[in-house]
Amino acid sequence: MNGSRFDGDRFGFDEDRFGFEKDRFGFEEDRFGFGGDRFGFDEDRFGFGGDRFGFGGDRFGFEEDRSGFDGDRLETGCRVRSVWGFNVGTASAKVFSGPAAEQFGYTVQQFQSQQSKWLLVGSPWSGHPRNRQGDVYRCPVSGPTTNCDRLNLQNSVRVPSVDNTVTNMSLGLTLTPTPKNRGFMTCGPLWAQRCGGQYFYPGICAAVSPVFSVQSAFAPALQTCGGPIDIVIVLDGSNSIYPWTPMNDFLQKLLPALDIGPGRTQVSVVQYAVDADFEFRLRDYRTKEEVIAAASRITQRYGHSTNTFHAVDFAVDFGFLRVNGGRPEAAKIMVVVTDGESHDRAFRDRVIAKCDEKKITRFGIAVLGHYIRNNYDTRNLIAEIKSIASAPTGKYFFNVSEEAALSEIAGTLGNRIFNIEGTGKAGESFQMEMAQVGFSAHYAVKEDVLMLGAVGAYAWSGTVVHKTDQKTSVFPFSSFQHVLQDRNHSSLLGYSVTSLRDRGVVYYVAGAPRSNHSGQVIVYTLDTQDTPTVVHSQRGEQIGSYFGSVVCAVDVDQDDVTDVLLVGAPMFMSVMKRELGRVYLFTVTQGILNGRGFLNGPAPSEDARFGTAVAPVSDVNLDGFGDVVVGAPLEEDGRGVVYVYNGDRRTIRLQYSQRIPGSKLDTSLQYFGRSLDGGGDLNDDAIPDVSVGALGKAVQLWSRGVATVTAEVTFTPDKIDLSRTSCDVNGRRVLCFDCFVCFRSAYRPRSELGPVDMSYKLTLDADLHSLHVSSRGLFTETNERFLQKDVRVGNTLCLTHQVYVQNAPDFVNPLGLRVDVSDQSSDSSPALNIFSPHSWEFSIPFAKLCGSDLICVSDLTLRVKTGPETPSKYPVTVSYNSREISFEVLVRNLKENAYNTQIFIKFSSNLFYASVTPPSDGTAVHCSSSEEAGTVVCRVGYPALRKDQQVKFMIHFDFNLYNPQSKATVEFEAKSEGREEKPRDNKATVSIPLRYNADVLLTKESTLDFYEVSKNASAKSLVKNFEDIGPEFKVSLKVSTVNFPVSLVYLTVSVPVKTLGNNPLLYITGVSTQTSGVVTCSTTGLIDTLQIEKKPHKVSFSRESFRGIKTLDCKSAKCSVLKCVIGSMRKKTDYFINMTMRIWNSTFVSSTFESTVLTVNADIQTSQPNLLSLALKHTQVTVQVTIRKLGEKADLPKGVIVGSVIGGLSILLLTIGLLWKLGFFKRKYKQLQKEAEEEMQDEREQDEGL
Repeated sequence: MNGSRFDGDRFGFDEDRFGFEKDRFGFEEDRFGFGGDRFGFDEDRFGFGGDRFGFGGDRFGFEEDRSGFDGDRLETGCRVRSVWGFNVGTASAKVFSGPAAEQFGYTVQQFQSQQSKWLLVGSPWSGHPRNRQGDVYRCPVSGPTTNCDRLNLQNSVRVPSVDNTVTNMSLGLTLTPTPKNRGFMTCGPLWAQRCGGQYFYPGICAAVSPVFSVQSAFAPALQTCGGPIDIVIVLDGSNSIYPWTPMNDFLQKLLPALDIGPGRTQVSVVQYAVDADFEFRLRDYRTKEEVIAAASRITQRYGHSTNTFHAVDFAVDFGFLRVNGGRPEAAKIMVVVTDGESHDRAFRDRVIAKCDEKKITRFGIAVLGHYIRNNYDTRNLIAEIKSIASAPTGKYFFNVSEEAALSEIAGTLGNRIFNIEGTGKAGESFQMEMAQVGFSAHYAVKEDVLMLGAVGAYAWSGTVVHKTDQKTSVFPFSSFQHVLQDRNHSSLLGYSVTSLRDRGVVYYVAGAPRSNHSGQVIVYTLDTQDTPTVVHSQRGEQIGSYFGSVVCAVDVDQDDVTDVLLVGAPMFMSVMKRELGRVYLFTVTQGILNGRGFLNGPAPSEDARFGTAVAPVSDVNLDGFGDVVVGAPLEEDGRGVVYVYNGDRRTIRLQYSQRIPGSKLDTSLQYFGRSLDGGGDLNDDAIPDVSVGALGKAVQLWSRGVATVTAEVTFTPDKIDLSRTSCDVNGRRVLCFDCFVCFRSAYRPRSELGPVDMSYKLTLDADLHSLHVSSRGLFTETNERFLQKDVRVGNTLCLTHQVYVQNAPDFVNPLGLRVDVSDQSSDSSPALNIFSPHSWEFSIPFAKLCGSDLICVSDLTLRVKTGPETPSKYPVTVSYNSREISFEVLVRNLKENAYNTQIFIKFSSNLFYASVTPPSDGTAVHCSSSEEAGTVVCRVGYPALRKDQQVKFMIHFDFNLYNPQSKATVEFEAKSEGREEKPRDNKATVSIPLRYNADVLLTKESTLDFYEVSKNASAKSLVKNFEDIGPEFKVSLKVSTVNFPVSLVYLTVSVPVKTLGNNPLLYITGVSTQTSGVVTCSTTGLIDTLQIEKKPHKVSFSRESFRGIKTLDCKSAKCSVLKCVIGSMRKKTDYFINMTMRIWNSTFVSSTFESTVLTVNADIQTSQPNLLSLALKHTQVTVQVTIRKLGEKADLPKGVIVGSVIGGLSILLLTIGLLWKLGFFKRKYKQLQKEAEEEMQDEREQDEGL
């Protein structure tokens, strides 16, 4: 069978290593994989149809034990031949063999025990086919023997005071060293705990001492078996029940499945017809055997009436009484079995209410045999029994067509009671009952924290367990729920675990390969209360790739800071629809993962599952940097291949340095590379060694020392003078010279490792190598331009070869000699360092014209300035459309000929060499670059720059947008083969300050921009759901890149959530992102803070005035802030952050205003604002909703009032002035004056009369 193809669909595993038999995102029968037994596990208690190991029938499964082993000692082994590569040796590799059917080789772990060193090999199906308890073997790495001893740990792995079930626990699936006690830990994630008649699978791990004895076993997810349970079975014994024997059979099948005994489950039976009475009480029998025997003696009472509800009432009133054996603390269960409608249905509602009041869980069973035999309508009977059963009736109601079928539902009834009996929590979904702790493990040494993956926790959403000497922390479902967004409970978080260190902070990593179908990796920290906070998450890019099934942290430069995280996606499909596999490389910055590509491995045409195993190796090539090995167990038609990748400064090289096919080691190997370890030196040669697991085998590879070889060549004489012939060749007098070739070798880890076997090849005029061009020189030994030999080099080896010169048109350019070295096929000597030069160029010049002393004394001067297109204003802004910079180079020679004049240019890593514009006068300028070294060498005016000759040319560079830096630096130096008179003017350095236009845009969309508050609305004090709050308000923020990649962008969203008077404004109900893994938002304390979705909440509102407040924003209200990090942004990509909010309608109903604007502000900035600039108009957006209250009078502004008063007074004065001018006030004044004079005259006359 082709293990890379799927039996059904692309996303299903065909019983592979990851073990999902039919559907990669679902289990065999149902999502819990339970077959036909009561909480089941059809064949495998792991809950996966073909289980994680994939052992069954395909290339990761094993049809039968082909190894022929019977017993505890393994007797076979072989020596292997070498394979080409770098320094992981294969010539003397040891191959240990074990039973393939027992999965020997599934895990490997290097181990040192006191004075001995071993290779530990996990065999998680040890005991197959009888059971799969699992075990661990120890294999001696020293000496000639290849026999392994079985440790027989499985019988010692137990938890005290617990009903242990070690059958099929798969011990050895996980192996982890524990340096603290100098031992190791192994886990059996399928270890079962029996609670009554039920089995849980919390998983178990065991600490093993250096002398291979179990020190302790622990099960962090150990379940507390359910508390005491009192069960009263109410049987209908009326005349219509016929025959009675099925009733006895029903009891005889149900009772054995219950955990009957003191302190556990008690059973009572009540039989009724007209009246009800006890067959036996709860107190009567203490053991299961006694209860079963008593039930077998029950005979039918008979009776013409079926008073079911009187019987239920009797059981409620007397069945659970303390005097009858009832226990107040026990869970109460009633099972009612009847075959007919009751004659006392009028009492139903009262009796059922009494059951509910006393919290009695009821199972109702309707026997339809009597109705069917007499052709009666069964609908009323079914409805009545459903009314007796607890809700939901789908769980608590049964019906059978005849009495004989009762026994068939007894097992199913036991399943329905499972949560009550096993956990005491009826109806709840799985928590840690099926946790399978120990599926993966990692020991964080400095923190002394043991991380354990628990993939089965919370209905297979998974979680992580942290264990220290002081405490064990099992993280709840809520810790990672918001990141996983696990709608179908199948993420398998904890499939892989590891830890990172950065700047003294530890970050923990867990893989969830089925999250959102594409896989996910979560990075989190712990606070002082051991509460996890998610720092970052990264999703896979392909559905079904199993991204996150393997994680590997590497401290490349060994400075106690994690440099890279490698994430395996072994099911990744290539463009050729092959299950190629992929390993992603991420750098780590304060817990944020930044994608840096993926490792180059097998060809796209291979079904390889590259990345099934990834392991760090301390420093296999001894260059001071950590390395990595990766397994591809399905490559080469299932034989398997291992790849070696070497570290370089603070990263891992993407190209492998060695490929080790399993077929070259042993033709019988299968799945070579399914497990790996490279943590130690097992043969005391100071070089880390690599251990590899395969199907039924484990291979120990011994690393070789590394030889760095350098070559030096000198010539005698040191110049070619054509006027002097010195030897005879083929009857001709020609010019000859000798080449003295010296090889020197330095060895790691120590100098006495040599010698190194190698080949060298000499080539004359290598730059002229062509079928149509002859060399100007030939070796006298071969009469050819080539010479090749095999040599053994200790510390130094020197050889002499003679060359004669032929007639040729070119006697100006030096005659070149190239030296190439290569490793011989021998795998026994040190390996040539592939990262040091293997080729060198030398040349012997022809005699030059430099005066009588033959010494050329030149005086080169160098002037450099930036090109005309470079802005004069600093710092220079770099963008996608402005990413070029040029320099004008002027070199001049003031003295004698300067032969082989060269300009050496060194440029900073934020530049790429682009091109050169040669001089307009035709002078030759040829430039060659080394991007890795950041250098360009330009040969000017070859072969010589004459006296007083000057050359001016332009050299062009492009900015590396992926490596922004604050300045660009270019250093120039002019050199020639002659003696320089004034070297101080031969150098020039140009440094240009830079800023980068990051080209990031922030835009927004919203679903609401206007909202009217009804004048008749009233404030709601009780909020039952989100709709009670007010209208929904959705905001979508889009952060877009154009042509510039940006590593980190921070988005801040300010949301006005309360007024200054503490009335709520906006209520955040959800935050989501549409770009998997790249966008991470900190939502703690922001979303549904009142938990309205879980329970109603009372809210009070104070009356408040918004008059004069035009905008409700962070200046006039209280805001909550959402902070998001967008990492590894690609060019021309959109990243979305979506927020869902509700406007608190009651706040605006209770407040005084006519119109105001509710404002949400968002802005972005880069992680280096001084370096990566953003256009201000593109970094800030405002989302506004205008809220208007109907029926409210508008506020009259003060300016209007003052203006109206002033205007009125002005009009009044103007009117008065106009009337005055028209004489209006003068006429009135005269009339008033006349009337006053008349009154005064009358008064005088009256006085005179008196």
